[in-house]
Amino acid sequence: MMETTKSSIRTLSCVLLGTVLAAGCSGAREDVRISFCKQLVMTQVDDPGTVRWNQVKTNPQRYSGLSVVLGFEADGNEHPRQAVCHYRYNAVDDTALMLSDPLSAYATSPETMTIDGEPLPRPVLAKAVKAAMIQQGKAFIDRMR
Repeated sequence: MMETTKSSIRTLSCVLLGTVLAAGCSGAREDVRISFCKQLVMTQVDDPGTVRWNQVKTNPQRYSGLSVVLGFEADGNEHPRQAVCHYRYNAVDDTALMLSDPLSAYATSPETMTIDGEPLPRPVLAKAVKAAMIQQGKAFIDRMR
């Protein structure tokens, strides 16, 4: 009887601690794969300041990968454009993190990318990834100042 009570108290304590920690977390944020895909798009348009996002959709396909679909307008054109970043499935097995954040099972850098249906060649994608990472680094340094 005493063991059951101790076990129940431990379980209740763990649940309460988890609830308190979850409540202390900041609100929902945009997934890094979505943010990074947006940054890649910004490297591919003539005037990044004119980009206006009008659609964000994720399409996880488990082992087949994840597609992040972004609808946007840019460069003063009002016709809708679309970018799709394809991320590889990158998990070995299911974890608690994957259960709470299903997109965490996918890589954080896209394997391929298309803009308006045209695939970016690998060297162009590599250059865009490098530019986006440099931009992230500069933003991080600016925040630290």
